[in-house]
Amino acid sequence: MEGGKPNLALVYQAVQALYHDPDPAGKERASVWLGELQRSMYAWEISDQLLQLKQDVESCYFAAQTMKMKIQTSFYELPPETHNALRESLLTHIQNLKDLSPIIVTQLALAIADLALQMASWKGCVHTLIEKYNNDISSMSFLIEILTVLPEEVHSRSLRIGANRRTEIIEDLAYYSSTVVTLLTSCVEKAGSDEKMLIKVFRCLGSWFNLGVLDSNFMASNQLLMVLFQVLQRDQTSTNLHEAASDCVCSSLYAIENVETNMGLALQLLQGVLTLETAYHMAVAREDLDKVLNYCRIFTELCETFLETTVRSPGQGMGDLRTLELLLICAGHPQYEVVEISFNFWYRLGEHLYKINDAALHTIFRPYIQRLLHCLARHCQLDPDHDGIPEDTDDFGEFRMRVSDLVKDVIFLVGSMECFSQLYSTLKEGNPSWEVTEAVLFIMAAIAKSVDPDNNPTLSEVLQQVVLLPETVHMAVRYTSIELVGEMSEVVDRNPRFLDPVLNYLMKGLREKSLASAAAKAIHNICSVCRDHMAQHFQGLLDIARALDSFVLSTEAAVGLLKGTALVLARLPLEKIAECLSDLCAVQVIALKKLLTEESTNGKSADPTVWLDRLAVIFRHTNPIVENGQTHPCQKVIQEIWPVLSETLNTHQADNRIVERCCRCLRFAVRCVGKGSASLLQPLVTQMVSVYQVYPHSCFLYLGSILVDEYGMEEGCRQGLLDMLQALCMPTFQLLEQQNGLRNHPDTVDDLFRLATRFVQRSPVTLLSSSIIVHIIQCAIAATSLDHRDANCSVMKFVRDLIHTGVANDHEEDFEVRKQLIGQAMEQHGQQLITQLMHSCCFCLPPYTLPDVAEVLWEVMVFDRPTFCRWLENALKGLPKETSGGAVTVTHKQLTDFHKQVTSAEECKQVCWAIREFTRLFR
Repeated sequence: MEGGKPNLALVYQAVQALYHDPDPAGKERASVWLGELQRSMYAWEISDQLLQLKQDVESCYFAAQTMKMKIQTSFYELPPETHNALRESLLTHIQNLKDLSPIIVTQLALAIADLALQMASWKGCVHTLIEKYNNDISSMSFLIEILTVLPEEVHSRSLRIGANRRTEIIEDLAYYSSTVVTLLTSCVEKAGSDEKMLIKVFRCLGSWFNLGVLDSNFMASNQLLMVLFQVLQRDQTSTNLHEAASDCVCSSLYAIENVETNMGLALQLLQGVLTLETAYHMAVAREDLDKVLNYCRIFTELCETFLETTVRSPGQGMGDLRTLELLLICAGHPQYEVVEISFNFWYRLGEHLYKINDAALHTIFRPYIQRLLHCLARHCQLDPDHDGIPEDTDDFGEFRMRVSDLVKDVIFLVGSMECFSQLYSTLKEGNPSWEVTEAVLFIMAAIAKSVDPDNNPTLSEVLQQVVLLPETVHMAVRYTSIELVGEMSEVVDRNPRFLDPVLNYLMKGLREKSLASAAAKAIHNICSVCRDHMAQHFQGLLDIARALDSFVLSTEAAVGLLKGTALVLARLPLEKIAECLSDLCAVQVIALKKLLTEESTNGKSADPTVWLDRLAVIFRHTNPIVENGQTHPCQKVIQEIWPVLSETLNTHQADNRIVERCCRCLRFAVRCVGKGSASLLQPLVTQMVSVYQVYPHSCFLYLGSILVDEYGMEEGCRQGLLDMLQALCMPTFQLLEQQNGLRNHPDTVDDLFRLATRFVQRSPVTLLSSSIIVHIIQCAIAATSLDHRDANCSVMKFVRDLIHTGVANDHEEDFEVRKQLIGQAMEQHGQQLITQLMHSCCFCLPPYTLPDVAEVLWEVMVFDRPTFCRWLENALKGLPKETSGGAVTVTHKQLTDFHKQVTSAEECKQVCWAIREFTRLFR
């Protein structure tokens, strides 16, 4: 903080402003100032003083939160000799403030737990805390809070205590776990009917179960387990206590995932949960939804835990099928939120049975899945008084989508044809109400694609009947029937006689406001699957496309219709494609021209993105088969459209969103005609470079990568493309060299290295011989620490592909040149690259990026193993060996083992495994 340590009165004033200033700007100023204070060294002393003063809840909460944050993120600021004093101070504060506010106690408990985890000299912290406070009833509340958060913090992402320290702590906690359980048991005995204490005990027990350190044999015979189930069986249990007990049982079930090694506890929990059926029915009778949901969570967790045992030995011992009965009882509850809890289990059950693929097992589980499907169909019913179409975006709409996904995943157990026929017969033979009809059609739509469309009279009959539905049926039934028709496009493809009646039916829907988007999506599906049959209907599709805005369509549906039209267009005879494409694009081009004219006359800027997106989808999906030597039929159309796109780009050059859409449209235009876009190359590159100097939109870099991909192999284009790269790199480096430039512009990093990678793939010698390569490599090394999925992936791919060119395609004539150039680059940057990569994967990057890092290390090693061994050794020497709390991060043996594993690896995945294990030491 500038200006030295602030006085307490000023801090107190800022805290008051943060919570009580009526002016939002005042609150914001206070927040920024306090944030700076928290990051400063003064925060330690000031928060300690505020806690001593105990002036009010707000200042104490700020101080407790600051203390926790400093211990989590800045513990290295304190010299080791101050650690004991900090511990004693925190314990004094929590004792003095225990009655002020529970949230302050929690923040201080977290601070104490985080200190204990990092302070290697504090041995047996659980034992010392219990010894200190065990006999003082007034301290019990905060003692249990500390014992609750301590196991939770062991795997905290905020604390990088490393795998060695974590293992040491877990062993320590396991050693004292029975002491903690004994303490909790005595608390329950003393608590009597003190509900708050029971809730604290259950939360604490759950936390120790979650860490997986409780002895399962000790717990199997423990009184706490009995108390848990008594609380859950009792009708009078309050909502909060019920939830705490339920969470604790779920944690215990999760902890015994490996049933075989925890037989005693597993049996106790199985028997305990099976006794809760009566309590569930009582909660249903009392319409207590909170408790019903809790029971369903417990039943689901039980089924998840015993899943493998149930599949391995259904109906025997621990494979008790009553567990599935409990879930089906829940599925019968009228509220759909209840059955939804169990979806993940049913999905996993389906996955297990699909992998095992045993007919006898399928027979055992089929009746359960049939009953589940029956319940799901009922839950999907709309309210009888519902008006209009089904909503997709509300909670119920999302539930129906999840039902649709689940049905697709488990239908193989019942047989899609059998299920489809049964559903259809309920419609054909009964006279169901509209909401039942709609729900049945919805489930039929979910499974239609998994039914074999060949020679299937039932499917043909369904399709015939659906397209005959009168317009008088409920709007929701018509909507879902249109969705069903779209899902049956394979049937139409096998039975072209249905094409006309189906299209007529969908056209009726397209003309109605509420059905238009669904009908457009169905037409898109038909076009995608029946491309050849639809060619005769192209004129009709073109008419729809011309009048697109006369239909009330969502943006997605309109684009989908154009996609379908383009797919069919590509199937027309080559000589017709140019004219038809020109007609299809005309509406969009005229609209863009109109916008440009209006802008120049009245100065108002109108949004062209709708038209650009529509052109993009047309170019993207018009992919006719063109023989070598033939002129691409789309070439002429794209040349004609270029001036409009160029002018649109110029007019809106400051607007990133519009420029991005222009680039996307141009990207698909270039991809559509490939080398046929050569005449655009010069003007397009000139315009890109000129706009990029003023407005560095990253999409120009992406578009550049497309141009390099298409033309980088052409000898005559290479120098021009290199000039483009150099011109684009200058403003890019200026942007990325700003403070936090890499972190603030991940899209630019992503697109820059996409462009550089394309160059490496298409014309490596051109790039490696240029002066820009040194700067690109330096930028790549700096960007390896960037924690952004796409950007980091692009950087790693560039470095990997770059080094790979030194060993790839050794039969080609430029191989020796490539090898020499890569050798020079590695000599210059190799050590820096390896050091930075090791630092990044230990301290900056999330685990999912490690396979990419491993591939880079592997490529360096393949290129020059002896030198790599030396570089890696130097990089490892630079890593810290101890944490600021005095714990050993990495031993000498762990360093030498890792070096040996990597340098003796015979394939890349061995490097990846080694890095995964090694980086855990620093997390």
